[in-house]
Formats: sequence, C-alpha cells, structure tokens
Amino acid sequence: MLSIILAIFTFVEFNCENLFDTRHDSLKNDYEYCDGGAYHWNSKRYWHKLNNIGKEIVSIGGEGQEWQVPDLVALIEVENDSVLNDLTNRSLLRTVGYKYLITNSPDERGVDVALLYHPYSFRPDTSYSIRIIPPKDCRPTRDILYVCGRMLGMENSDSIKSKSDELHVFVVHAPSRRGGEVATEPYRLEVASRLSSSIDSIRAISPDANIFIAGDFNDYSDNRSLRMLAEHSMVEVSAGAKGTNGALGTYRYQGEWGSLDHMFFSQSFIDNCTINYCRIHDLPFLTEEEPKYGGVRPARTYRGYKYNYNGFSDHLPLVIRFEY
Repeated sequence: MLSIILAIFTFVEFNCENLFDTRHDSLKNDYEYCDGGAYHWNSKRYWHKLNNIGKEIVSIGGEGQEWQVPDLVALIEVENDSVLNDLTNRSLLRTVGYKYLITNSPDERGVDVALLYHPYSFRPDTSYSIRIIPPKDCRPTRDILYVCGRMLGMENSDSIKSKSDELHVFVVHAPSRRGGEVATEPYRLEVASRLSSSIDSIRAISPDANIFIAGDFNDYSDNRSLRMLAEHSMVEVSAGAKGTNGALGTYRYQGEWGSLDHMFFSQSFIDNCTINYCRIHDLPFLTEEEPKYGGVRPARTYRGYKYNYNGFSDHLPLVIRFEY
C-alpha cells in the first residue's frame, strides 16, 4: 500500500514599513531616507532595521521541534535589489539561504514588492512584473509581482503526489488612500481588475490552477476591490485573522485595529489542501504599549519623524501554514 506524506508549507505576507537603503536612487523621490534627509536615516539605522526584519521573519518559524523557516515571504515596501541582497546575504537572514525576486516599479518613491523563497521548498520557473496603468491625474504605482513555480514537497520513494505542485503567486501593494478613500478607489479597482484578468488567463490554460495572492491592498475585506477577487473564485483565507497576543488586525490606527493586508487562495487549491492556521504574528517583542488608547500596537520604526530603535514595522505579518 502506497503512503503519501503531506508537505507542510508556510507562506508569509509582511509590510516592512519603508525598507530603504541610504543612497539616492536616480529619478526617485527617496530623499527623506538619504543622508541629511528628514528621517536622519543612516547606515547604522539601516543595518539595524535589516536585522530586525530578519529577526521577525525567523521568529515566525516557531520554536522547538516544530520550527520551520517560512517557505515564501511576500515583502511590501522594499526599495530595490540592493536592499534585498543585503537582507538575504548580509543580515541575520544570511544563514537561512533565501533567494528573492523583486519588481522595478515606476513608483515615485521607488517602493517595490518582493518574494523571498527557500530553494529547498520552492522552485520558481517564471516571474515578471505586471504594470498598472494609472487613471488620469494619478501617480505611478507599484507593479504587481507574478511568480510561477513549484512547491517541492517532502516525498519518499513510495509516495505519489496526486495533485499539481505548480503554484502561481501574485504580490500586491495597491495605491494608498492618501487623498481620500473615494477619490483613490478607482486606482485600487484597476489593480483588482489587472489581477482578475491575470487569473482568467491562467485558468484558461489550467482551470484548477493553484493561485495565491498576498499583499497590502489598502482596502478592507468588504471593499469593492477585494470583492472583485472573490467573484473570481478567490477565497480570502486571512479573513478574520487574529494574533495570539492580542492583535485584532495587522495594524492599529488611533486605537482601532484593522487589516489592509490580505491573503487569497484559489478555491481549487483550498479543496485539495489542509489549512493548519492563518494568523497574525504578534509576538510580544513586535508590539509596544499604546499609551493613549490602551492595549498594544505594532512597534514601528518611525512614529512621525521620531525614530524607535526597538521598532520593526507599522504592520504585523500575516502567516498561513498548510499541508498539501
């Protein structure tokens, strides 16, 4: 009798809060994070931030015998390839062995999205950026990162995988609400429309494709942009996700928890995997006391222009673990 060993896979989405280097990028408005800029950003703070991000990602793996480094990490608000090279090869993450893929977007500040992957558990075959054409009078925004690859399951000589291990991943950082929610909504709907078109194209070739979408959508679950994805048989697996130490969302503003970060799985993949959990990663060292409203909030790197040495990000990571 043949035995099937299920593989455990961990997928993380994490907005890093302005992970910039200290050098000026030509044609980009990144001066606030250059030497002499408003944030007084410098090499010491930069490397401390990189190590804090690395510490946060490693801590997601858990403790003891169940510890497992995340297989895929969708990173939001990273500046460029140099930052990702430093993060994966020169920070606390350097011994983990992560590789990465990153966009090169027309965003005015130079903000991009990226995907860290562990080569022992995921092998990318194809990747490219999806450009978003801004509505009239809107600023350029971040590209969508698309990656198609294969999950490398834990198999032995007498096991057979009965379903496809091909995975289509989209990493998103939709336009912010700066300027007003209503005024900027068409921009986020354009992002959702491009995602929907890409999903349709994949399913035209592979109707039961395994599709993941993760990122900071700058919208909530009941907004039209996210409902559009649901209409394309994408299920928000992060809906209602909470932390184990009090977090009720991935960020907190004026005492209210909320989630602009989301994860979607295709219904076809959900039907063929077992989701162990989807939760917000809120270990105590990632949060700080909220003096005005009570409780805790994410310990961010900057509050206004005030630097926080013990800060990590203004968002907490989303984590999903499943077996397939």
